[in-house]
Amino acid sequence: VVGCVVAGAVGWAWVGGGLGWGAGMVAQRRLEGWWGGAKSCAEQVREGRQGHTHAIAEMVRQRVFGILAGYEDQNDHDTLRSDGVFKLVAGRRPDDLDLASQPTLSRLENSVTAGDLLRLEEWYLQQFIRSFAEPPRELTLDIDVFDDPTHGQQQLTFFHGFYEQYQYLVRVITCAENDLVVFPVLLHGTAHASLGAATDLERVITRLRQEWPDVRIHVRADSGFAVPAFYLACERLRTEYTVGLAMNAVLQRESQQLLAVAVAAWEQTAQPQRLFTTFDYQAGSWPEPRRVVVKCEAHAPGTNRRAVVTNRPGAPILPQGIYEDYADRGESENRNKELKCELAAGRLSDHRYMANAFRLMMDTLAANLLVRLRQLVAEPPAPPQVEPDLPLEARSLHQRRQHWSQRRKDDPLGEGHACTWRTLVIKVAARVVVTARRIRVLL
Repeated sequence: VVGCVVAGAVGWAWVGGGLGWGAGMVAQRRLEGWWGGAKSCAEQVREGRQGHTHAIAEMVRQRVFGILAGYEDQNDHDTLRSDGVFKLVAGRRPDDLDLASQPTLSRLENSVTAGDLLRLEEWYLQQFIRSFAEPPRELTLDIDVFDDPTHGQQQLTFFHGFYEQYQYLVRVITCAENDLVVFPVLLHGTAHASLGAATDLERVITRLRQEWPDVRIHVRADSGFAVPAFYLACERLRTEYTVGLAMNAVLQRESQQLLAVAVAAWEQTAQPQRLFTTFDYQAGSWPEPRRVVVKCEAHAPGTNRRAVVTNRPGAPILPQGIYEDYADRGESENRNKELKCELAAGRLSDHRYMANAFRLMMDTLAANLLVRLRQLVAEPPAPPQVEPDLPLEARSLHQRRQHWSQRRKDDPLGEGHACTWRTLVIKVAARVVVTARRIRVLL
């Protein structure tokens, strides 16, 4: 077959055994060892077995690096458990006994208790705090949910009318400054996005302020969290917030004049128009008025209005800046999409709810490991030379989008998704040679 495509003679030669797949993970395993992620994560799960062959830390590494390499199914490990590279990654020599099988990994997930999950939540907070070399002056926390379709008899999965499927609902709090997932939570299938969000937010912010009393925290969320309890929690915690707000008759009436100005300017210039206004507004369930920012757009597809409610002090002066900063939460949505689609958080197929919650923790650990690898190798291009003294955050939306697009081209690993890392770095074939003195991985 090859001879039909390639000119000249093609020879085949057997190079012997010891071949492994995923050699790029060996270097990543060393970095993970420096951070201590899998080992300290495994320590949060109480050991209830006696006379076991596979340590919990070894199985956690086996699962996390399997997810990172694209092998999210436990069944994959019935083959990978004999792979020399995966043995190295999990902490064994290539000539040692095989790693854990699918039934053993399944028993681990199903042995997790509520106490283990609570300790893991606290562990994620501690790992996030440790990710900063020095105390940050400010933090931006994005809270969002995504659907997790289910297809079996998983506990606490229900039919959701909006998504039109049986599902879980996953909620994550992400830090915009370093892209790390701070706090993952698995909700039942018909849960409202804001269910328990105020409590989780209070737990997170209280813990961060214990470590950094003077840190300034800004919370961003979409309209699924636009409920009085969420605003009140942020205000009680002395936290700035910007939350999406569904348009209603009052907001439409208050912004109608600005929309007419935008439409007139579009008809006159044929250039897309984006105008902003701000005013105080009090919904019927609010004890007092709050500041609202409304964006009015007019362009070829028609008109568009969006609103946010905020307590940020700059809103009356620069409403456009408040809204565009809120729109930047789209980058955190990209991380959520990556967690769900590329790192298998959308495949929680265990029967027990707690087992699926633990699986979500493993998926999130793989996502955070990828984020830290990106940070290590990132080589971002210089910002545009237009107004060089102006920081990127203060530039126009068009200039920022240009910079991000150029960065993705110039820095494929620093901005690369999991599939990019798998293609360029992780899925590299290698021959593993074991001698009395050393183990060599030949690429």
